[in-house]
This record gives sequence, C-alpha cells and structure tokens, in this order.
Amino acid sequence: MKTFPICSDIYYVGVNDRTKTLFENQLPLVCGVSYNSYLIVDEKVALIDTADSSCFEVYLKKIRAVLGDRKIDYLIVNHMEPDHSGSIALIRQYYPEITIVGNAKTFGMIEGFYGVTGNEMEIKEGSELSLGKHRLTFALIPMVHWPETMVTYDATACVAFSGDAFGCFGALNGAVVDSDMEVEPYWDEMRRYYACIVGKYGAPVQKALQKVSGLKIDYICPTHGPVWKEHIAQVVEMYRQMSLYESEPGLVIAYGSMYGNTEQMAEAVAAGAAAGGVRNIRIYNTSYTDTSFILRDIFKYRGLVVGSPTYMNEIFPTVEALLLKVERRGVKNRVFGSFGSFTWAGAAVRRMNALVETLGWDKVASVEEKQGLKDEKYEACYQMGLELAEKLK
Repeated sequence: MKTFPICSDIYYVGVNDRTKTLFENQLPLVCGVSYNSYLIVDEKVALIDTADSSCFEVYLKKIRAVLGDRKIDYLIVNHMEPDHSGSIALIRQYYPEITIVGNAKTFGMIEGFYGVTGNEMEIKEGSELSLGKHRLTFALIPMVHWPETMVTYDATACVAFSGDAFGCFGALNGAVVDSDMEVEPYWDEMRRYYACIVGKYGAPVQKALQKVSGLKIDYICPTHGPVWKEHIAQVVEMYRQMSLYESEPGLVIAYGSMYGNTEQMAEAVAAGAAAGGVRNIRIYNTSYTDTSFILRDIFKYRGLVVGSPTYMNEIFPTVEALLLKVERRGVKNRVFGSFGSFTWAGAAVRRMNALVETLGWDKVASVEEKQGLKDEKYEACYQMGLELAEKLK
C-alpha cells in the first residue's frame, strides 16, 4: 500500500466505497463516498476516527503501511455515526492497548453500538493532549450533526479534523488533498450533503464556526471527501451561507403529476419566470428525481414553486415528502409559490400552503385548476412566473 502524507507526520488512511448505492440507506451515491481517517505519527501515535466496518481489511492495510508493527496509542473519536466509528471494536482487537479519546457523550454510544468499554480518556472543551511535538486541543460542536460531535485541532501542524463538517459525497479518485485534484464535482455534492444531513442544524453550525474562527488552519480534514487546503475559505463560506439559509437568485420548480396537467402548469410558471429574467431555473418531477437533489438546489436558490394534484384529498405523496423535508430543516428566507390541479375537489394547494406557513416565507398567489389546464389558468401560471422574477431580482 502506498502511503498518503498530508503534511508533517500526518497521514491519510481513509478508504473509498464505490459499491454502496444509498448513503444512510436513503441518499443516492452517484460517485461513491469516502470514509476518511487519519494518523498522526509522533512520540505517540493517534488515529483520528475509523472507517465503515465493511472496508476494514483495506483500512487496516493502509494503517500498517504507515506504522508497520508500531502500536497506536490513541484513537480519537470525533463522531460516532457508524460509517466512521464502525471499526472501533476491530481496531481494539488489533491494538488492545489503545486508549479511546472522546467526550462524555461519546463513550455511552461506543458501548451501546459496539459493547466496547475501558481504557478511555474523557476530554472536555479546550482539553489538550500532547503526542510529543504535536499538541492537540478539542472543541465540542454538538448537533453538527450528532450530540457527541467534536473537532480535534492540531496546533502544531495547524490542522482541523472536523468530523462530518465540511465533508461531501463522492469517492476520492487517486488524490486526497484538494490542491492535487479537480474539485469542481465536489461543490454540488457538498451542498447536497449539507442540505440532507446537516441542514436542520443551522444554529449549531454557526456556533461551531465561531469556535474555530480564531484558529490558524492550513488543512481541514473532514470524514468525507477531499482534504481542504487551497479552498478552505470557500468551504467555510459555503457553510456560513448555508447555515444562515442565504441564497442566490434562482428558482426551483418541483411538481408531481399523474396525467400531465400539473406538469403543464410547471412549464407555464417556468416560461413566465424566464421571460421575467430568471436565468437559473431548475424544474424537477418529484416522481423521478430523488429529493436529495431537489433539497440541494432549494438550499442554493431563493425561489421555490411547488405543484401537486390533489390525491386522496391530500398532497401528492412525493411532493408532500419533499415539503416535509423542507419544513423539518427550517429553511428560511425563501419566496414561495404553489399550484395544482384536481378533478372534483381541490385540497393540495391549500395543504401545501399550510405546510410551509410556519417558515414565514414571502408568497405569491396560488393557482389551482379543475381538470385539464385551460387558457385562463395557463396565463395565471405564466404571471406567477413573472411575479416571482420580480421578487427574485
């Protein structure tokens, strides 16, 4: 195994997973995912997080390629989600003298998930751990995105091991550090990762950003995706914007349609918005596009228009699923429109408006059509697009 040095005494020992199709058994992995882990090799050796247990054989080979027969003194657990903690019990078997480092909430989870106890070192906010010349400090960042999450900072090398923060979907294709790769494909996957997994926790993310704002950081080492060196300012700014639900001019139109009538309304809204000057328009059929991709763009763009036929006196199921995810993430500061169709009794538009009412969004007038789309309602949808364009300028 080749070794992957990041900077002085710090090595990448993570693994790629190109066979998993659904992250958390729900989010599509178009280009796989990496499980990142790191070794600091000093007078003492520290392993930062582990990897999914399904990849343990390769993971162990990477560790041994760096260490040979040398023991690991500390396992630092920044985050307990099983894609990062899944190899803890196996690591303990191969390195029985290892000391597990975590905070008060970490150890109950380790025992609960893996039955592993003993030889623990509990740290608190601001605790320090010396490995020799490398001095580690710890910052607790609860609910980014689990309650035990923390950041480990190497003050000697100016490296922040950030857990899931600043991570993204996508396996690593040979290189590990952003300066050695084409990073463009990872930006949308970072936004999708944030929107789907971290998106509910904007306030905790803001607190976490404040905690690390005064640190000199030359590398950010997350548990997914590239190690950030050249693009640190950009990834931090993305997190700042997303955690504040800031957006850019643009419009997402998401709809469900059984027989095409609601779909025609979506096209009319898009035509009006384009005529009004909106250049970034994304149209999604919720029956075909996974909600994770739609959420990604809802976090990016300021306008959201949702269309649904009335289905069993409710919102069309795939549309309702999307709106529930938006509502549960507490997305703020958006412009919202709704439209829909029905055959004998309309309910979907009313229910969609009620669902987003608590978010306090700016709204435009809704449009609802009985049965097939007619000229009058087509024009109303077109005008909705024009009105949205004015609000998005």
